[in-house]
Amino acid sequence: FAVLGVLRFVLFMFNAGRGVPEYFYDGLYLFCMPSDWQTLLWHPWSPLTYMFLHEGFWHVLSNIIFLYLFGNIIGDLVGDRRVLPIYLLGGLAGGFLFFASSFFMYMSPYALGASGAVMALAGAAVTLAPDYRVMLLLLGEVRLKYIVLVMVLLDLIGIANMSNTGGHVAHIGGFATGIFLVSRLRDGQDWLEPVHLLWLKIQSWLTPGSRPRPARRKAEKVPRRSASASKPSNSVSEEEPSFQEKLDAILDKIRESGYDNLTQEEKDFLFRASKK
Repeated sequence: FAVLGVLRFVLFMFNAGRGVPEYFYDGLYLFCMPSDWQTLLWHPWSPLTYMFLHEGFWHVLSNIIFLYLFGNIIGDLVGDRRVLPIYLLGGLAGGFLFFASSFFMYMSPYALGASGAVMALAGAAVTLAPDYRVMLLLLGEVRLKYIVLVMVLLDLIGIANMSNTGGHVAHIGGFATGIFLVSRLRDGQDWLEPVHLLWLKIQSWLTPGSRPRPARRKAEKVPRRSASASKPSNSVSEEEPSFQEKLDAILDKIRESGYDNLTQEEKDFLFRASKK
């Protein structure tokens, strides 16, 4: 967004204030997601680059806010290493659905923006913690499921009204992908880890002398408790970890080894904590 904004301004000034030259948009379209197969054939990188392009300020700002909101929830519950893979796979799925839908409904020639990828994070977050409470300006605490429901409804209305149809279709594709990836993760099929390992390998290529370190799969030991806390008692010992300490320990364990490595007791505790 920043690079495009500066480039637009420079070209505008070099054009003596007579507008932005057409070749600016010709270059921009090289990195957008096209809706026709011939253009896609010549721009095979576009399904990846389109999800990092923004022109409008409010477009990029809203995506940044939702990326921060949903990304933090996912990172706390299933580990930070899974945020980027969900983003990338959701963006790819949204771009594919945008392209496929152009065969049977009217689409704009190009699509750009991170909204489809961010909606994948929304689908993943609401699947993990639908009752998570978010503090909204003027509205107070709102459950996550209601925020996401409004976002999905707006996309469906946009499709029905033929308003930015391609963009809204990409959003729905990303949203469905986020739900699917989390459901697979709960079933023990981690489709996200290969993407994470690929990203580590790319980082190693970009950083000479470094080697990628795969994320640890082995479950961490359950945080130690005091001797008095481990003994059965009818009263709560003063040395027993508080509710917040237990919650923090479980969240730390999730960040290190993932949600799937929690014990059933820890999962039950986390579920009860989400209801508070």
